Amino acid sequence: MSLRARIGAVAGLAVAGVVIAIAVSAYVADRSELRGQVDRSLREFSRVFAERRLGGPQGGGPRGSHRPPPRGDEPPRPVPGRFGGPSGYVQIVEPSGTVRRPPGESRALPVNGGTMRLARSGGTPFFRDVTVDSVHLRVLTAHDADGGAVQVARPLTEVDRSLDRLLVILVVVGVVGIALAALLGMLVARAALAPVARFTRHTEAITADPDPSHRLDVEGRDELARLARSFNTTLDALERSVEAQRQLVADASHELRTPIATLRANIQTLGQADRLSPEDSESLRADIIEELDSLTALVADVVELARGARAPGMADDVALDRIVESALHRARRRAPGVGFTERLEPTLVTASPEQVERAVSNLLDNAIKWSPPDGEVEVTLRDGVLSVRDQGPGFKDRDLPHVFDRFYRAADARRQPGSGLGLAIVRQAVEAHGGHAEAANDPRGGARLQVSFGRPTA
Repeated sequence: MSLRARIGAVAGLAVAGVVIAIAVSAYVADRSELRGQVDRSLREFSRVFAERRLGGPQGGGPRGSHRPPPRGDEPPRPVPGRFGGPSGYVQIVEPSGTVRRPPGESRALPVNGGTMRLARSGGTPFFRDVTVDSVHLRVLTAHDADGGAVQVARPLTEVDRSLDRLLVILVVVGVVGIALAALLGMLVARAALAPVARFTRHTEAITADPDPSHRLDVEGRDELARLARSFNTTLDALERSVEAQRQLVADASHELRTPIATLRANIQTLGQADRLSPEDSESLRADIIEELDSLTALVADVVELARGARAPGMADDVALDRIVESALHRARRRAPGVGFTERLEPTLVTASPEQVERAVSNLLDNAIKWSPPDGEVEVTLRDGVLSVRDQGPGFKDRDLPHVFDRFYRAADARRQPGSGLGLAIVRQAVEAHGGHAEAANDPRGGARLQVSFGRPTA
C-alpha cells in the first residue's frame, strides 16, 4: 500500500470513527429522551390514580392524556386502542396474586416475582419492558396504599417507530459521511504529498544521472525544504569525494608514468645485455630494483589515500610516545648521518595503531629527506601534540598552503625522491582521528610540522 493510500485510509478511519461516535451518541440521547418522557408520563398517571383512590385531589393527569378513573377500586376503562394507546393502561395486583383488569379488558400485563414481592411487602417502584400480544410496553409497578401493587403501562409503538426512523437516517448519514471522508482523505493525502512526489521525481532523476553536480531546488522553510537542504549537503560531500577520487586517479596515473617508462627502458636495455659491460649490467639491475621499490611504495601510498579519511575501525587506547620512540629507532637506522633529539611526554590517545605509526614514520622521513648530512631533527610530544623540526631550508611562502596536498611537490622537492603523498597520508590519518596538521617555518630555521590525533585520554 502506498503512503498516499495509507494517509487517506487513516484520515478516512478517523473521520469514520467520529461520524459513528456522533451517530451512536445522537441515537442514545434521543432514545433516552423519548423513553424518559414515557417514564414521566407513567409516574404522573400512577400518582393521579393513587390520589383518586384515596379521595385526594382531583385531576385529569397530564393534560387530557387520561380519562378520569371511575369510583371504587376498579382500574379505569382504557380508551379504544391496544392497551389504551398513548393514554395508558392500569391494572391492580392483589397480595394473593389476583389481577384486577379494567372492565371489558381481557388482556393482562404479566406478573413476575418482583411484582408479587412489591404487592405483598411494598418497596421501591420499578420500570421494565414487556411484550404482550406483539405490543412493546413500558410498565411501571408501584405499591398500592390499600395493599397490593399497581401496574401502569403504555405502548412504546410510537417511540420504537421514531427510533427506527432515526436509526435509518443515522445509518444513511453515517455511510455517506464515511464515504465522503474516505474521498476527502484521499484528496487531502494527494495534496499533502504532492511536494513529496516532486521531491521523489527530482531525486530519481538525479539517481538516473550519475553527475553529482545536480542539486534540488529549495523553497520555503518547512520539513521538505530542510530535507532538500540536507540532500544537497549530501550531494556536496559526494561531489567533493568523487572529485577527490578523480584527481587522485589522474595524479596517480601521471606519477606512475615516469617509473613505468623508466622500467620499460631499463628492461629493453637489459634485453641487450650481451652488449653491456658487467658493471653496466649490474648498475642497470640495481636501477630496475630501485624503480620497482619506488613503484611499490607509490602504489601503497595511493591505496592508503584511496581509503579516505574514515574513522579508524580498530581504534584502541594507544601510547603515542612509545609509537614515536619505535619510529625514531627505525629512523636512526635508516639515516645514521642525521641526529635526533627527543622530548616525549607519556601520552595516551584513542586511535588506530597502524595509521598513527604510518603518519609518524612519514613525518620523520620528510624531516630526514630535508635535513643536511650533519643536521639534527627535534621531536617533541607535549599535551598530545607531536612536533617534528628539521634544519633544512624550510618552506617557501607559496608552498605553505599546499604542504599536505596530494602529489604536491615544491620546485626544490622535485629533485628529491618521493611521490608527494607522504604528508597527504599524514593529514588523512590525523583527520580520521579528529586531530589537525599544521606546517610552518621555525624561527630558528628549518621546517616544523605539528600534528595531533585527537584529545589525549586522561
